Amino acid sequence: MITVENLAKSFTLHNQGSAVIPVLEGADFTVAPGECVALTGESGAGKSTVMRILYGNYLAQAGRVMIGDVDLTAAEPREILGLRRETLGYVSQFLRVVPRVPTLEVVAEPLLALGVADDAAFARARDLLTRLRIPETLWGLSPTTFSGGEQQRVNIARGFAHGYPALLLDEPTASLDALNRETVLQLIEEAKANGAAIVGIFHDVEARTRVADREVNVSAFTPVAA
Repeated sequence: MITVENLAKSFTLHNQGSAVIPVLEGADFTVAPGECVALTGESGAGKSTVMRILYGNYLAQAGRVMIGDVDLTAAEPREILGLRRETLGYVSQFLRVVPRVPTLEVVAEPLLALGVADDAAFARARDLLTRLRIPETLWGLSPTTFSGGEQQRVNIARGFAHGYPALLLDEPTASLDALNRETVLQLIEEAKANGAAIVGIFHDVEARTRVADREVNVSAFTPVAA
């Protein structure tokens, strides 16, 4: 479902004499349906860069990234937007939503965008918010007013609302209490059982051990200085 071949990425610092900072070189890995691959490596190795390339936020200098039958390195913007709507989910560490939109609608939105009936979309949103212990009294409020932990759980609910065939998880259990951490791990296991191909960053070693089938050490793709 996800194929990364000979991936390379560097950054040009235009405000520092156009210095070029190589980050990745020769990255190769695959993720099958129903499999979770954890990206590991020391801080600064490029784990977040890989995730952003997989989501189409960064363009690679070389190599190929396939999500299903879409090559992100050659895709048009409309293809990437369609991929994100139907195929590729992303649970980041930060909630980014339109202000004043109620929480229930924020979580249901990925389903509504796919044409799922309102009743079914909002029922799924209510179920996830209940499982993640967001009080019903908050569902009609914008999550931008919530605490950091509540926002994180709303973000997780939104990311799992649609059964994406491919899913990117950036520290999904970070800063969660034990009960909500367990719920998130169960959601990941359910997504795997339903055939999702998952790439995740998990600094929580116990969580990584539980849900990841394999690890890919991104440090192995760090360019060697000349």
